[in-house]
Amino acid sequence: MIRRLGRHLIDSFKDLKRNAWMTTAAVTSVTITLTLLTLLLAFLFNMNQFTKDVQKNVTVSVFIKTNTTKAEKEVLKQQLKQIPNVDSIKYSSKQNEYKKLIKQNGDLWKGLFTEKDNPLYSVYMVSAKNPRATKKIQIAAKKLDHVAYTTYGGENAEKIIKMADSVKLGGFIAACILIIVSILLISNTIKLTIIAREDDIKIMRLVGATNGYIRWPFFFEGAWIGLIGSIIPLLLLNFGYKIIYNQVQMTLLQAHYQMITPGHMFEYLALVTIVIGVIIGAFGSIISMRRFLKV
Repeated sequence: MIRRLGRHLIDSFKDLKRNAWMTTAAVTSVTITLTLLTLLLAFLFNMNQFTKDVQKNVTVSVFIKTNTTKAEKEVLKQQLKQIPNVDSIKYSSKQNEYKKLIKQNGDLWKGLFTEKDNPLYSVYMVSAKNPRATKKIQIAAKKLDHVAYTTYGGENAEKIIKMADSVKLGGFIAACILIIVSILLISNTIKLTIIAREDDIKIMRLVGATNGYIRWPFFFEGAWIGLIGSIIPLLLLNFGYKIIYNQVQMTLLQAHYQMITPGHMFEYLALVTIVIGVIIGAFGSIISMRRFLKV
């Protein structure tokens, strides 16, 4: 059995060279498809990472009434900790809030009020263990004593997350379409190969060859096409993604977001690209053989 499979592998490789033009056409179609698919998957993985970063950066700001004592602030902090899904709490005094305001908006604000007559509130910034629970934390915190008001920066984040989910769904649909198109292209190529070798197949049947024996070389031929077609997409992923990462990552870090590192991205997609390529090629071959060999 192993010897026979080895022979089929060798025969399939010889058939690739014998039908060079059709092989080139099939490999080209797989290469284009897998390149687009790899770029799409890299984009979707980074979109997923971006969504997680957006969720992590969403916090509830709990503004404390100005007449609240130090002891009452500590009690409020303990009450905030008891709210379900609260991960961490950071305190910022009204003086720190004033300094942030001046730093962000310039010295123009100094003319409106000084640090001495600062009307701003001290604030607790509450982060959630589960970012999707942030809204519930904001509602619970709003009901506590000594709370002037609360703000929830999740409205815009939720819009971004919903948009990202829509993009991911669209990307998944596009990926499925690309795979189907590639399978059909390879199927047609294998079909032409079978037609061109129809006489050889008839002779093989006359001497007692089973459909299974005839099928294996075509199966491996499709797998070879998929494997060869995955080489260029992997090279583009390995070198092209590094260039994009180095140009974009510093800007994203300043906004507290990050891309998936090139090493991890190649680790995620290398095996996936090869497996998809081989499956596309083999499956395309199976479709043609079922129609023409009636297996």
